[in-house]
Amino acid sequence: MDFTFHCASPLGGITLASDGEALTGLWFEGQEHFAETLDRRHIEKGLPVFDETLRWLENYFSGKAPDFTPKLAPRGTPFRRAVWEILLDIPYGRTMTYGEIAARLSERTGQARTSARAVGCAVARNPISLIIPCHRVLGSGGRLTGYAGGLERKAGLLQLEGVSGFHP
Repeated sequence: MDFTFHCASPLGGITLASDGEALTGLWFEGQEHFAETLDRRHIEKGLPVFDETLRWLENYFSGKAPDFTPKLAPRGTPFRRAVWEILLDIPYGRTMTYGEIAARLSERTGQARTSARAVGCAVARNPISLIIPCHRVLGSGGRLTGYAGGLERKAGLLQLEGVSGFHP
C-alpha cells in the first residue's frame, strides 16, 4: 500500500509518496512522469517519513544544505537506481554533466562505456525530485537542459543553491 501527502513549496505544490517506511516519491504538481511509480490505490495519510521530508524541504527552501536525508526507497530498474545513487553524491551548490555521470557509472560498473543519453533517460525518471538532486545535472558546457519539473524550476533551484555559470 502506498501513502501520499501534499504540501506547498515556493516553486509550486509537491506530492510526497511512501511505502509506509521510506520516501518513494517527491514530485512537483504537473511535472513530467508525475507519480509514475505510485500505486494507483493509495491513501493520503501523515507519516513520520513525511514529517522528516517536510523538515528537509523547509531547510532546503530556506537556502541551507540539509544535513540529513529522509529514508529513501526509489522504485526503478537497477540501471536507473545506479544513476540515482550517483546523483545523491552531487553536493549542494555543485553540478555534473550527463557525460560525467556516464563516466562515473562506467567506472563503478566496470563497463567500457555508458551512454550519456541513457543516463539522461534515467535522470528524467527520478521519482524523488530535489532530495535525489536531478536538478544539479547539466548538459555539456553548462547548458540548462532536461528537467521534468520544467527548466524555470531547475534554474530557480540552482540559483537557490548559489550555482552560476549555467545557460539556456
